[in-house]
Amino acid sequence: MKTLTRQLHVGSVAVGGGAPCAVQSMCSTDTRDVKTTLTQIQALAEVGCEIVRCAVPDADAADALATIKSQSPIPVIADIHFDYKLALRVLEGGIDGLRLNPGNIGEHWKVAEVVTSAAERKVPIRIGVNAGSLEKHLLEKYGHPTAEAMVESALGHIRILEDLNYQEIKVSLKASDVPKTVEAYRLLSRQVNYPLHIGITEAGTIFSGTIKSSVGLGILLYDGIGDTLRVSLTGDPVDEVRVGYEILKSLGLRQRGVNFVSCPTCGRCQINLIKVAEEVEKRLQSVDKRITVAVMGCAVNGPGEAREADVGVAGGKGEGLIFRKGEIVRKVSEAELADALLEEIEHL
Repeated sequence: MKTLTRQLHVGSVAVGGGAPCAVQSMCSTDTRDVKTTLTQIQALAEVGCEIVRCAVPDADAADALATIKSQSPIPVIADIHFDYKLALRVLEGGIDGLRLNPGNIGEHWKVAEVVTSAAERKVPIRIGVNAGSLEKHLLEKYGHPTAEAMVESALGHIRILEDLNYQEIKVSLKASDVPKTVEAYRLLSRQVNYPLHIGITEAGTIFSGTIKSSVGLGILLYDGIGDTLRVSLTGDPVDEVRVGYEILKSLGLRQRGVNFVSCPTCGRCQINLIKVAEEVEKRLQSVDKRITVAVMGCAVNGPGEAREADVGVAGGKGEGLIFRKGEIVRKVSEAELADALLEEIEHL
């Protein structure tokens, strides 16, 4: 059962309070390059990204972000570190959300200025705790970045905002270590009811990062923890969004695009199933239909799986049977399988 947290809004996107887990990503572009950044945001939006974060290293980036925000098809969060003036600048520019740690901003009056400006505009602040940048006193206390240290860091930042009567708060606790991350989120979710942004930071490349993120986020989501998520990959951020939706889809939490099923192949398979499955999956990326498509290789499980799918193929000897809604509609050669399957999908 999903943990019910306080609801806030990042732009038009509801976060927490029973809203579906929103999929986020972060631009890999130089924020000062407005055109390139907007092009990447558009690409992210097209695959379903609902919130995007941009780095703000200096005043030029903060000014550019105002233009980016005004033209972005999805809400934009500013990633701020240390300089409260940058936070004030992006707030004046109409940003939808802030990612900053108030304890890193400096004197209390600086934090108060940021909070006052955010409150006037109803802009939420995400506290982002990272195992790689914990406070020195916590490292001395715990010896190394433990889950308990991460939670204590988050609670400290939360208290700073609560003392200023500010509760439009979202929290993340990220590490590259999956068990540590899971433990930290579980600990914090029992102590606060603020929305949680989940992720495995520095997860790796598309292959290794997808595996680590799927395990970590899958555990948390199955536990009912997670109001927004980001799959952090060393690669095209578009892939982060696609993987995020696949994780949510596999748990039955969100549905975007096609649910694709294919068998692992074995010695009974008499078609080049890998080639057919990869071609079909690639061509399905642009199809946004709530359907199940099965590509199966042989007569053992193939017909049963294909019948259960909205559209499916069961391979034979150099050919395959095309199923639609449980019924055989035709037999086609191996070379025609992908095209025939896509034709049937178009008719749904």
